[in-house]
Amino acid sequence: MNKNYMNQGFVHAIFIVLVSLCLFPFLLLVMASFTAEQSIVRDGYSLFPKMLSLDAYTYLWNESTALLRAYGITIMITVIGTFVGLLISALLAYPLSRRDMPMRGVLSFLVFFTLLFNGGLVPTYLVYTEVFHLKNTLMSLIIPGLLTNGFFILLIRSFFSTSIPVPIIESAYIDGATEFKIFYRIVLPLSLPILATIGLMLTISYWNDWFNGLIYITKPELFSIQNLLNRMLTNIQFLQQNNLGGNSSQAAASVPMNSVRMAMAVVGILPIIMVYPFFQKYFVKGLTIGAVKG
Repeated sequence: MNKNYMNQGFVHAIFIVLVSLCLFPFLLLVMASFTAEQSIVRDGYSLFPKMLSLDAYTYLWNESTALLRAYGITIMITVIGTFVGLLISALLAYPLSRRDMPMRGVLSFLVFFTLLFNGGLVPTYLVYTEVFHLKNTLMSLIIPGLLTNGFFILLIRSFFSTSIPVPIIESAYIDGATEFKIFYRIVLPLSLPILATIGLMLTISYWNDWFNGLIYITKPELFSIQNLLNRMLTNIQFLQQNNLGGNSSQAAASVPMNSVRMAMAVVGILPIIMVYPFFQKYFVKGLTIGAVKG
């Protein structure tokens, strides 16, 4: 018994160390955002800064109108993109999981093929802008993410194949249920772990996406939170690196550059950190289920 306790204590100690190592960068990020610029320049980053300051958050507060608009856009595209992307992935993964589906192997290969090859940036940009006319529209922030989730489709397909009992589906057929009714009333309720897992991945992907906004969005009123923060940081760097003179140069010089960077990172990731605990139990179960069979 004592040996078991010792083994458990050793394992717990290892995980405590690993968790501490994971938390350290985030805590350092948060503390740096509350550190005075002079302290960062003189003493560097520290968990226990000598001078605390709210200058970075004051600077962001002065841009609160643009930030709130960007937050609204990001929340909207994240919710819509996650829901639609999850629905498309599940609808495609379900028939691929059925062994009696014609051309199942060919369709699975086509999905897998998208993980290895794509059309390239220039052809993709031309298709979205010249053919579908998505430039400077919110759809340009949603649609590209819906069409590049082959990994999610294969992951859901594997879950359906290994975790949905075939006798249940056959019993539903005998009772006269249609394919859509089986999918909606049986398959989806039994697949909450994997759906929550993929949903969390899609949420993080859409929330952190800045690349689509960079190449498809030029109107400031359509910037997502990541694009807005990136644009603000770029503008500050440009003003500081170029001696333009006048009030703009003096204003840029007074911006707490280092602490603003940290504050922007905190503002960008805080909502995801707040949401993650609600999905954690499904996330862990969705990754581990099916790995060990009884």
